[in-house]
Amino acid sequence: MLIDHDATILIEESPVDQTLVMKMLPKLDYNVLVSTTNELRKQDSNIPELPTTLPETIDAEMMAQFHKVLFDVHVLHGYLICPDTGRRFPVKDGIPNMILHEDEI
Repeated sequence: MLIDHDATILIEESPVDQTLVMKMLPKLDYNVLVSTTNELRKQDSNIPELPTTLPETIDAEMMAQFHKVLFDVHVLHGYLICPDTGRRFPVKDGIPNMILHEDEI
C-alpha cells in the first residue's frame, strides 16, 4: 500500500516489546513493510529507515526501529493507495475504510 503525500502522521512512543516484534516480523511481507516505511519517511524523517532485507540477527537498536515502525507510527488522516489498481482508501481518525464500492465487487 502507498500512502498519499498529504497524510497526517502521528508518532507515539511506546515501550519496546521484543517478543511481539519477533512474532510479527515473520508474518509480514517484509518488502511491503519497507516500501510503506519509505513512503512514510518522505513525510516524517523521524521514522526509521529499515534495511532492504530482513536481518538474520536483530540487535537492540534494530529491534527499537522495527517496534517504532510497527507500533508507534499512525496514519491519522489521508489515503491508502493500492499500487496495482490506484484505488484510494480513506483513513479517518486512524481507521482505514477499505470497503469496496458495489461496482468493484
